[in-house]
Amino acid sequence: MFEVTPGMRRLCASVLGMQAIVVALVTPVAITINHVSPALAVTVGLGLAVLCVLIAGQLKRPYAYIAGSVLQILTIATGFLVPAMFFLGVIFAALWITAIFVARRVEGTTKR
Repeated sequence: MFEVTPGMRRLCASVLGMQAIVVALVTPVAITINHVSPALAVTVGLGLAVLCVLIAGQLKRPYAYIAGSVLQILTIATGFLVPAMFFLGVIFAALWITAIFVARRVEGTTKR
């Protein structure tokens, strides 16, 4: 079973908090620079930002880490609206994976 540790929760919540800010800022960039329709840009940008915050609040439960991983894929997919998000999405996915594995490793060695 997947064990959720306090350090993992903190690190992953930090990643999702930063990610929420970045994906919210996709909205004005998509509208002004890439000429995406405002309805689509607001739905995607602010929708993903809200999902980041909601999932960060659920990180005590193991299913939230699956939802967070799906969110990383959705963030990379925003690159179709703002091409720079392909790169930033991969960075956030790497931070997400690193937060999970580093926290598990650090807390695993401190339990010994």
